[in-house]
Amino acid sequence: MDTAQSRPRRPRADARRNYERLLAEADAAFRAQGTDASLEAIARQAGVAIGTLYGHFPTRRALVAAVLRDRNVAVLGLGDRLLAEPSALRALSDWTRAVTRHAAAYRGLALMLADGAANERSELHESCVHMAGLTEKLTARARDAGVIRRGVTGADVSALISAAAWTAERTSAADADRLLGLAFDGLREPAGG
Repeated sequence: MDTAQSRPRRPRADARRNYERLLAEADAAFRAQGTDASLEAIARQAGVAIGTLYGHFPTRRALVAAVLRDRNVAVLGLGDRLLAEPSALRALSDWTRAVTRHAAAYRGLALMLADGAANERSELHESCVHMAGLTEKLTARARDAGVIRRGVTGADVSALISAAAWTAERTSAADADRLLGLAFDGLREPAGG
């Protein structure tokens, strides 16, 4: 077999520039207008045809996943580090706040991530499942340490994160943080019990 044919080709420089411009314009559009921003406008702002956008990103979810790639790596890395945090309650609290900020980066993203967790064909599925797994581990760790109620599950905490992210999208990050604080008061194991 010819090794030149078996090696993957590197993208042309102009294709790589188009890809990077599309990501930058998508990030700006999603910040300003949410995940429902016009893909045609994103392509136009990037200086490419809509076909070029679809050539790189066949679906809106694929574009969102690509824009989130570096942030996903950062938040998942934080989750891994929090597993070693001495305080199980602090680790879970820090995790919920970080994932809430992540999910509220763009209006509409929290719902898209919730859908991605349930849809195995979604380009967001793998990272959503990884986040849910970390949420479950951090929740179990706090539960096993006796600092949250015995019945609290990772799914409960994930639902709380979704609600807080939705709150942040609709009102403010401060309101979302207040909601998380109130919820954590309710999650804590009562003294003596």
